[in-house]
Amino acid sequence: MSTRARLAYFVRTAIGSMVRSPFVHVIAIAALALSLVGFGLARIAAAQLDALVASLGGEVEFTVYLGPDSPEDKVAELEKALVARTSGTLTRISPAVALGRLAAQLGEQGRSLTELGDNPLPWSLELKLPPSSRDPVALKTLAERTRALPFVTGVDYGEEALERLSVIARALRLAGLIVFALVFLTTVIVVSATLQLAIFARREEIEIQKLVGGTDRFVRMPFLIEGALQGVISGGVALAGVYGVIRWLERDGGDLVGFLMIDGRFVVAWGRLALEQLGLGVALGLTGSFIAVRRFLRV
Repeated sequence: MSTRARLAYFVRTAIGSMVRSPFVHVIAIAALALSLVGFGLARIAAAQLDALVASLGGEVEFTVYLGPDSPEDKVAELEKALVARTSGTLTRISPAVALGRLAAQLGEQGRSLTELGDNPLPWSLELKLPPSSRDPVALKTLAERTRALPFVTGVDYGEEALERLSVIARALRLAGLIVFALVFLTTVIVVSATLQLAIFARREEIEIQKLVGGTDRFVRMPFLIEGALQGVISGGVALAGVYGVIRWLERDGGDLVGFLMIDGRFVVAWGRLALEQLGLGVALGLTGSFIAVRRFLRV
């Protein structure tokens, strides 16, 4: 029998087994799909928080407040260092400009600021950061080094908001890993159990194949293909489920997850997610079927 004929036989046998006993395979596919939906949503949530952190990094400026009588040469060196480190756009803000901004923000109440004899606001440096320099950890390190300078009185870049979002993002990534571990264990068990039922139902056919010289690999291949098919179907179902949940949240979930969305939408790389869902489904299906067949062939 040629390799092509063997492959066709294995595929026909696998599909035939799934058609003859649909109930056990539907259970395995449903369990695997539900697990993959949870994994996919966790991945999207973590990626969305990363995108949100990056977008906030563009809105929050890195502001350095200078002390009185700051050395001009030292300030110039700091400006060059900040621009070289972040590739950002830096502007030096005078106390008069800062007071004017504050008065404009306060509106009617800002008129009282014009009556001040002395301007209490300091000189400051405002640094607009490009996307490549918006990492919260890098910003924190830069802020600590800048604060240590003797002529710098303070640094502000929205540290608390960025750190909270980054902590949530890390927690979701950890949750995604935990979900992945649970997906792996539960689906392997479910797939293995369902395929063991299918193997038991075909035990006489398998015994005849082995009696006439069928190798373990020949016996194992149809069940491995069954597991792979279960994984492909589950991955497709899970991807459709994730797509439906995301679209529903974008339409009706504003109060629930509105803080996660950017311009009312989730930023999702659907092509990459589809490959992850299908690849993970196939890997889990193959693992479960391999374990099931291996146990049977030990007998």
